[in-house]
Amino acid sequence: MSATLAEKILARACGQASVRAGEILTARLDLLMMHDSGGPRRVASRLEKLGASVWDPDKIVVVSDHFVPAVDMESADILALTRNWARKAGVTHYDMLGICHVVLQEHGHVQPGMFCVGGDSHSPSGGAFGAFMVGMGATDITGALVTGEVWLRVPQTTRIQIDGQLADGVSAKDIMLMLCAQHGMGNEGQVFEYGGSAVQALPMHERLTLCNMAAELGAETGIVEPDAITLAALEAAGKPFSGDIAQWRSDPDAAYAAVHRYDAAAITPYVAAPHSPANSRPVAEHAGVRVDQAYIGACTGAKLEDLRMAARVLAGRKVARGTRLLIAPASVAMTAQAASEGTLATLTEAGAILLPSGCGACAGMGAGMLSAGEVCISTTARNFKGRMGSAQADVYLASPYSVAAAAVTGHITDPRQLLGEGA
Repeated sequence: MSATLAEKILARACGQASVRAGEILTARLDLLMMHDSGGPRRVASRLEKLGASVWDPDKIVVVSDHFVPAVDMESADILALTRNWARKAGVTHYDMLGICHVVLQEHGHVQPGMFCVGGDSHSPSGGAFGAFMVGMGATDITGALVTGEVWLRVPQTTRIQIDGQLADGVSAKDIMLMLCAQHGMGNEGQVFEYGGSAVQALPMHERLTLCNMAAELGAETGIVEPDAITLAALEAAGKPFSGDIAQWRSDPDAAYAAVHRYDAAAITPYVAAPHSPANSRPVAEHAGVRVDQAYIGACTGAKLEDLRMAARVLAGRKVARGTRLLIAPASVAMTAQAASEGTLATLTEAGAILLPSGCGACAGMGAGMLSAGEVCISTTARNFKGRMGSAQADVYLASPYSVAAAAVTGHITDPRQLLGEGA
């Protein structure tokens, strides 16, 4: 029977020849990820009350990223609890060198055909590697830790077909903000499968953004069919894929809930106004809005490719007087690589303030929080009221190109104007 990629992965995880949308099944996990905010501090006491231990310490990844580095005693205690729990549970994969969704991929933990869960809503990032990965709350994560299984309703798959070539100054973030504007945030029970020649041309870091922000669409997860770029990324991570990626593709006659086709060349830079990613419009509709802070950070906006985008805009320029530009690379490894290739120097010479790797300002923690009345343009995935500090602050979402452009001019600006391709 023909099947989508998501259906093929779930059929394997459920031990069945095939599955169909709407079925409620029990699936076996290949990987479970938790971080310091929603992980041990939420589940440790529950496991203790149950007298239960984890089902397989080698299939659990724990990452400290929300409270890193500790800025007060509460943060320090949470980090200590996380480290100690991981050690006592025998978890072999504990890390505090970057944002969990990025660390998973840097270390090659997620591979094509896997069924994974994460204790964070942006866990769909794993779909960039041709895996099925969903986010869950602490109660479900507790059960999964003990049993190594979860029950689920098989979702429908919606195909996002993007063909052609993206214009210079347009990124995966713009694609996702455009999709949020067109499809809204109420796509429960769906997998968004991204494909087409434009998607196939994207580097892995950009595919991570596509899948990560399936959460903003309200979908169960996002997924990209694995290919040579996937294999190269896993090889670079030291975890080469040993299987046959040809089996992890949707069948040509697979049944989709819907297929939406886009011309990549027609996609422009998008910006989301407060207080929802669905408030996205072409950048021209927000041009001129003054910004106090420009933030390049988070799992959707501070990967190495994102830092390179910002550097292209900032090269030879300075951050506008009265505007602060904060940059928090997504991992320590990416900071090191950006430093070695000169990208970091370009950013800091322009006046950017370098922050530690971690979730930080994106989650309203640590350095970079906003005061009442301030306006921020950010590469983060969400701009809900109070997300980055005061509920009286305004947060606009945009790509690294657009955030860097706003930092230079002091107001929202079409980045193509600074790249020599103004529209």
